[in-house]
Amino acid sequence: MVEQRTAFTHRLDNGMVLIGEPTDGVQSAALSLMVPSGTSKEPSNRLGISSLVCDMVLRGAGSRDSRALINDLEILGVERGESVGASQTSFSAATLAENLNDALSIYADLLRRPHLPEDQLEAGKLVCLQEIRGAEDEPSQQLMIDLRRRAYPEPWGRPSHGDEAGIAGSTSAEVRDYWSQTYQPQGAILGVAGNFSWEPLVKHVESLFGDWQPVEAPAMVPSTIECGPVQVAQESNQCHIGIAFPSVPYRDPDYLRAWAMVGVLSGGMSSRLFTEVREKRGLCYTVSASLQTQRDRAWVLCYAGTTAERAQETLDVTFAELLRLREGVTAEELERLKARIKSGLIMQQESTSARSSAIARDWYHLERVRSFEEVGRLIDELTSADINEFLEAHPPADFVFATLGPTPLELPETE
Repeated sequence: MVEQRTAFTHRLDNGMVLIGEPTDGVQSAALSLMVPSGTSKEPSNRLGISSLVCDMVLRGAGSRDSRALINDLEILGVERGESVGASQTSFSAATLAENLNDALSIYADLLRRPHLPEDQLEAGKLVCLQEIRGAEDEPSQQLMIDLRRRAYPEPWGRPSHGDEAGIAGSTSAEVRDYWSQTYQPQGAILGVAGNFSWEPLVKHVESLFGDWQPVEAPAMVPSTIECGPVQVAQESNQCHIGIAFPSVPYRDPDYLRAWAMVGVLSGGMSSRLFTEVREKRGLCYTVSASLQTQRDRAWVLCYAGTTAERAQETLDVTFAELLRLREGVTAEELERLKARIKSGLIMQQESTSARSSAIARDWYHLERVRSFEEVGRLIDELTSADINEFLEAHPPADFVFATLGPTPLELPETE
């Protein structure tokens, strides 16, 4: 049974939003902190500067140098993570509940008072360049980067790591300027979940962030990025196939239907893609689909990795399964999906890290937080007729393709 919890919100005068969901049943607390620094805001000649800044802010902040910063987080037992997306840079941290305030104080320094040491800029660049070269050495990543660029309009399809020219050309002054423009309270969201008291948390967050001054956000400069050929030749025994089609974003009332449709397509060993493409025919070693959403746009991205000899059949069968979605899903398929969803909800309820991320994401997309109870009720009420009604109004169409392999494939004709 899903425990009912209450989420609280507090908006600081500078525009930053705090969301908290206390629970007494755990010993941990976690935070998810989003700042409006993402790839869509990068100058077209400095792609990747968001990732470079994300690395640099961890190289000392406030009274701590780089070593002391990491050491103090480890002393607090903080399990942390950082990621750069199209619209935000996100920082996550989980620790014992008694260490939450100290962890928040460190993250306030990290966001507001980073050293951005010039003598460590080259080391920061090397970290980012290694990520770029790592993606270049992984064909499946290369393919999906290309597919996203073809699906999303510029600048929304940019890869988080940018490109070598953007990283190599970034100066210390540009890093500091970009940080000062994008690490700001207007648009920042802090989600906290776990064992804490709400009113003391509000007071502490106000003391840490209340005098943080907003600045005018940089305007996005339209640009055009050449994606190259749809089919890229690469000497290999393998072929990588990507197919994408548009869907509805998280804030759309039909999002749950779209998400369930993708779950039937690719969500476990009984899903259609796994069953039809891999299990029955043994065409590929991996096949999947996911609904990737931004605030105002979303696409379903499908991937299959196979041998060069079986690539054409893999493409044909995978595409046929996407078209077959138009015929609808069955009640039995939905019931299997619901069982997986409810299992995931229960596990999320037990994870303060997952919950802090979820409430911050809800606020970003919806400007409100959905409780476990509400999500559970929406899932219980979902029927196969609902999904089929959605598919009738939004059938998979307007497909985008990308392939990477030794020989070109015959791409399906689309309407």
